[in-house]
Amino acid sequence: MPPDRRFDGGPGLCQSGLVRILHISDCYLPRLGGIEVQVADLVGKQREAGHTVEVATATPGEPLPGVRRVVAGLPFDLPVHPRGTAHLIRLMTGWRPDVVHVHAGAVSPFAWQGVGAAVRAGMPVVVTVHSMWDPITSGLYLGLQAAFEWRRRGIAVTTVSEAAAQPIRAVAGSGVPVHVVSNGLDVAAWRPDPGRAVPEGERGGAHVVAVGRLAPRKQPVRLLKLLKAARASVPETIPMRATIVGEGPARGSMERYLRGQEMDWVALPGRFTRDQIKELLASADVFVAPAPRESFGLAALEARAAGVPVVARSQSGVADFVRPGKEGLLGRTFDELASSIARLVRDEPLRASIAAHNREVEPVACSWPAVLDGFERCYAEVRGARP
Repeated sequence: MPPDRRFDGGPGLCQSGLVRILHISDCYLPRLGGIEVQVADLVGKQREAGHTVEVATATPGEPLPGVRRVVAGLPFDLPVHPRGTAHLIRLMTGWRPDVVHVHAGAVSPFAWQGVGAAVRAGMPVVVTVHSMWDPITSGLYLGLQAAFEWRRRGIAVTTVSEAAAQPIRAVAGSGVPVHVVSNGLDVAAWRPDPGRAVPEGERGGAHVVAVGRLAPRKQPVRLLKLLKAARASVPETIPMRATIVGEGPARGSMERYLRGQEMDWVALPGRFTRDQIKELLASADVFVAPAPRESFGLAALEARAAGVPVVARSQSGVADFVRPGKEGLLGRTFDELASSIARLVRDEPLRASIAAHNREVEPVACSWPAVLDGFERCYAEVRGARP
């Protein structure tokens, strides 16, 4: 199987049968973040498919069925354990899973303890990297090879997009296959309700939406500057408003910027539930995902599944499911992104064409059947490679 193959096949391709899977993740429920929610959804879907699945995590919390909490009681509930490797080896040798599936972010000490434990216990390992590696991170993980021996036979790496896979392949070398298995989405749940009537106050002009944590690394003030630049390229006769959903430490600086620039047409309503986001997307005309180092972009995928044209960086993971002129528009620079937003706001027929395509054509590679099949083939691969 070539190392750059995308696992996006249909049903009936699984060669591994029903297996016992141990997922290892620093963070898990009750924490609610991108990795935590995606891993919890994957566990649920695999159990529905008939697999026996357990989770080991360093996150404290209430007992959950099939969840082993390896907690050290550190300040601030940090999801780390100084003796995590020993605990995980005991868990693996006692339960004997068929495969260990490790989930790693940019910095994931407990997850990499899981890789080391699995290598020592002789278990086949799949490592899913949920983040985009920069040069510093790549150097860090190159150094981890000596500590955790992750470039060994019986280990495969997956990541969520081609953009995220490129720096990993450079570090992993030819001996470790690096596959792309997308994040999973219940596509049907995000389809717009065809019978929904648009409220009178939402008609006319264009509604631009963004969803994400308001954290400095996401550059939310830069998003406001992007919206301001786009608004300057749109005739005043075309109404334009924007809604940015999310919460985080950058809210204060965003509010100050909006006041200083008199951008009262931009709303910051805070954190929304999934149902509230779905309702918001029903009134959206454009979705913006401007982060340059977005490994995947689950919020952008939800918008695309809801029929909304997406504007995103061409060098981000969003480019895996958004093609220029098909599902949205892509830009490499700030100016290109601003021009793309302005173009969609001005060009209602183009918006309508992209929206119709997004409603009619499902992102099959991101559907749960394709994602489950991709991981099952990875499991079969590492189990076959392990002596």
